Amino acid sequence: MNITGKVFVVTGGASGLGAATATYLVGKGAKVIMVDMNQALGQEMQSRLGANAKFVALDVTDELSVEQFFKEIEQEYGQLNGLINCAGIGPSAKVLGKNGIHALDAFQKVLNINVTGTFNMLRFAADVMSRYELKAGEEERGVIVNTASVAAFDGQIGQTAYAASKGAVVAMTLPLARELARECIRVMTIAPGIMETPMLKALPQNVQDALGQMVPFPPRLAKPEEFAHLVGHICENSYLNGEVIRLDGAIRMQPK
Repeated sequence: MNITGKVFVVTGGASGLGAATATYLVGKGAKVIMVDMNQALGQEMQSRLGANAKFVALDVTDELSVEQFFKEIEQEYGQLNGLINCAGIGPSAKVLGKNGIHALDAFQKVLNINVTGTFNMLRFAADVMSRYELKAGEEERGVIVNTASVAAFDGQIGQTAYAASKGAVVAMTLPLARELARECIRVMTIAPGIMETPMLKALPQNVQDALGQMVPFPPRLAKPEEFAHLVGHICENSYLNGEVIRLDGAIRMQPK
């Protein structure tokens, strides 16, 4: 896919992985619609990235709002070529904790945002992408990139809900790629390791350094820009499909 001139939606686009991805895609000449619940950061991103970027406040789990959002995307841009799902949450809680057993509503909230929100966005996005008219020399209509985590494979104690949600995102990848192949739409998933997100950057420097030293090589936290570069490569390499790529410096998480 030639990113220049294409239209992308990036969820969680106001900060972290989503913001880095939106910045990268705009730099490549794409038109990017960032969605997030943080309006202040979203408006700041829109101002910083300029005319090819737009921010929309959106709850990815709200069916009617998401449906209307994609109708407006199609009306305004006439096409959609990519969806990068970065929105998600990662709270930690033990099944048998000091304050009692794991709250069911907390478990359901993680799955609702990380799994249902991801699926809700991609189903409407795929519908719009399927109507894109291929131009001479093009072989694909669009690409969907979901975000999982290494926790899907080696989740730690206290990450039961988070690992379950990211495992579900991993499991969706192949069946989605198989189904959407007939529409010339690819589906990929990235499973990041320990990323230098705003949440981790708020930790004391010695804690950040200790986390980085857990990574075999390079022994540091991964940068959001490295995630964005991988998204860009996935978009441009049309033979990448139906696979999960670990972006983790070869780390394998310990039990705790």
